[in-house]
Amino acid sequence: MEENKVKIRLFLSRFFRKYELGDEEDIFALGFVNSLFAMQLVMFLEKEFSIRIDNADMDLDNFRTINGMLKLIEMKTL
Repeated sequence: MEENKVKIRLFLSRFFRKYELGDEEDIFALGFVNSLFAMQLVMFLEKEFSIRIDNADMDLDNFRTINGMLKLIEMKTL
């Protein structure tokens, strides 16, 4: 789980260079996300963690926070 968190944090840090993002901070509320970045995030998660994100998974709560993304990955890899 910690290794996955590091991978997500590293990916996000490329876009939020001067901001130390907490595990429960909402990247949408902080204004860091636009539609292009949202698609990049989905593609990153699918490729990096070998999962398929379906339409049913496209709930913002799955992508708002690092912990939300970790829960989605865990759910998709069980």
